[in-house]
Amino acid sequence: MGEAYLVAVKPSARRTSRAAAEWVAERGPHRRFESKRLAREWARETSPQGHTFWIQDAHPLDSGPADGYLLARRHRGHDREPPGEQASLGGC
Repeated sequence: MGEAYLVAVKPSARRTSRAAAEWVAERGPHRRFESKRLAREWARETSPQGHTFWIQDAHPLDSGPADGYLLARRHRGHDREPPGEQASLGGC
């Protein structure tokens, strides 16, 4: 298959997903996968409705043990949430 891939579950994912928060509470902030592909599949399967989870490679200067991070972002409901108004910068 591929090389083992260690994922750090970041706070954004813990706040967004009960499953991710429970994983961290029970087993710690890291999860090992047989490959990066399997980590990405888990991110898609764990992603709650209305949110996007993804795996991002760890920064090369990050001294932690993780190969990548599980991150979360809330989808913006464009149909239900129109963009905000632009404000003046006070004469600029």
